[in-house]
Amino acid sequence: MKYVFLVYVLLLIQSCNHNESYRFRIAEKDGILQASPVSLKMDTLGLGGMDGQSNLVLMNNGKQIPFQIDNDRKRLWFVHTPNNTSSYEIVKEEAKGHGIEGVNVDKRNGNLQLSKGSVPLLTYRYGMTYPPEGVDSIFRKSGYLHPMLTPSGDTLSRIQPPDHYHHYGIWGPWTHTRIEGERVDFWNLVERQGTVLFKAFNDTYSGDVYGGFNARQEHINLQATEDNRIALNEDLDVKVWDLDRPDRYMVDYTTSFTSPLENGILFEAYRYGGGLGMRFTERWHKDNCTVLTSEGNDRLTADGTNARWCMVTGESSNGKGTNGVLFLSYPENRSHPEPMRIWPIDGNGGRGDMFFEFCPIRHEEWKIEPNKDYRLKYRMVVFDGKLTAEEAESYWKSFAEMPKIVKN
Repeated sequence: MKYVFLVYVLLLIQSCNHNESYRFRIAEKDGILQASPVSLKMDTLGLGGMDGQSNLVLMNNGKQIPFQIDNDRKRLWFVHTPNNTSSYEIVKEEAKGHGIEGVNVDKRNGNLQLSKGSVPLLTYRYGMTYPPEGVDSIFRKSGYLHPMLTPSGDTLSRIQPPDHYHHYGIWGPWTHTRIEGERVDFWNLVERQGTVLFKAFNDTYSGDVYGGFNARQEHINLQATEDNRIALNEDLDVKVWDLDRPDRYMVDYTTSFTSPLENGILFEAYRYGGGLGMRFTERWHKDNCTVLTSEGNDRLTADGTNARWCMVTGESSNGKGTNGVLFLSYPENRSHPEPMRIWPIDGNGGRGDMFFEFCPIRHEEWKIEPNKDYRLKYRMVVFDGKLTAEEAESYWKSFAEMPKIVKN
């Protein structure tokens, strides 16, 4: 009889373990809720005996929700969308197939491509790109994002335009800097003073919710001796998030940097430099491209002003709609709300081509001390169709402060 009782206890324990779960909800927030990455600390779940992601299931109103555990196994990530209820449950059991394609990394021929399933979205160029034949080779470059595609396949970024061969899609070299009192320009390659190049990958990752990479980039002082050429070591972290909708995706762009130089480096105040810059497609000009900032400024008034977010919208390639990018600045960034450089509407010989940059040193210099860590953090929402000011503000709020988790 005691053996029967023992078997019963073991079965009960197994049953309890199988049904072990963690229930929580997303705290209500003001405003229009948009899709937002959310994370939980793994050590708070209390689901003992976990051997990986395969024995956990995230449920919302009877539906399985894709999630991803980061590489250091400290956090579990998922995207909370307006279609989901606020209440979730993590159950310890074998996951079933959910048909999610995920965000994948494909690295070949000097390109790291990030795709949603088989649909390419964003490429990081780690191989060297050379200028067109007949153009000075000083304009060669690696370590930039291009092309950036909308979900429907429109290319939004541009490299090596004839008016600015040093423009490379999405990138952020510093412009007017001083090292030991000497001017070094890492932006205007024609000056032959400096450049920024890819060095190595620290990490690459794919998954059901996001995919991305972390790359070491070197800011090189071409005028210095060999042992002092590296002015900044930068780790660029880029994540592409699947927002579970066909017309939008999200990109997190975080640059962390430090200077190995004995006396550091000074970023002088200037209208270009650092942060996050983007040269837009040649399709867009003064007549088919608009700007809207969090402070209500437009293409005519935004340049030199500060903003939490800025939305650039232009005509789609088929001429039948619009698409664009919403740029978000993180509250902990220097000079937030952040100053911007936006080209004048009558620039480029009257064409009014589109260039945008969050420029943290536009109005005030920044002294970078030796061997001290610095960080700038941005988010981009890439969209087909239209995105309202109310939606933009909601995206910024969830970026500024991740939606809070409340244990049930």
